[in-house]
Amino acid sequence: MAIWLMKSEPDAFSINDLKHRQRENWDGVRNFQARNYMREMAKGDIILFYHSSCKVPAIVGTAIVSKTAHPDPSCWDPKSPYYDPKSTAETPRWVQVELAFESKLTKPLTLTLLKSWPELDGFPLTKKGSRLSVMPVDEPYWHILKPHILSQS
Repeated sequence: MAIWLMKSEPDAFSINDLKHRQRENWDGVRNFQARNYMREMAKGDIILFYHSSCKVPAIVGTAIVSKTAHPDPSCWDPKSPYYDPKSTAETPRWVQVELAFESKLTKPLTLTLLKSWPELDGFPLTKKGSRLSVMPVDEPYWHILKPHILSQS
């Protein structure tokens, strides 16, 4: 089982949206490295749901990968902002995974708080310029975050 962090702008799709829907395809990823990470995800992997590009960026909840990477049909829709004319049904360039809601944190782990923990030095999320929307959470960092997340789930 792996741990991943996935970023979403809450005005586009929030932890509350996932809680309401219970399951949702994570579509629209158009970064090759983020796509490659999604291809590595396995059913049952843990997702740390992160609100980005907002007033208080934070880890706000958890989800589980409920369906592994499969073609993202938005890349074939010319009306979609995620359309990619180089992607075909035979060779899809972009994938999505399905997430199942697990929990919403009662007290979000804010980026400011996470940056204040010296033991998270080197954690990609806290590094300046870390812009990937999907990233692995290495085991040492998960052991630091886990008690703070599980105590609120």
